[in-house]
Amino acid sequence: MTAERVNPPDLSPPAGFSHAVVATGSRLVFLAGQTALDRDGRITGTTLPEQFARALDNLLTALRAVGGTPAGLARVTVYATDVAGYRAHAAELGRIWRRSAGRDYPAMAVVEVVRLWDEQALVELDGFAVLP
Repeated sequence: MTAERVNPPDLSPPAGFSHAVVATGSRLVFLAGQTALDRDGRITGTTLPEQFARALDNLLTALRAVGGTPAGLARVTVYATDVAGYRAHAAELGRIWRRSAGRDYPAMAVVEVVRLWDEQALVELDGFAVLP
């Protein structure tokens, strides 16, 4: 799989995402929304950074289960119950992302939602990846 990150100079400089990702490969993987659920189906963590770390780990676990790596992520959508809180923790969330997924950022969006399926969930991540 090759992924070309494209960040046109006519757009604002990206921070923690890529404006566009051109992915070439043979398998497209759609990743279901992941929250901070543990293997017993319980939400773990009470803070946004704790839940973000678990949700990201869950997303990457699903990706690795099909032979993918974080570099193969082409698109991730973050659903947050509090975008202002997300922005307030942006630096810490960026560190969590880099520690778990590296610096090959996918195209991303953050969307505020009223609530998620699990009432205790503060954040959910879904996306798709391209594999060789």
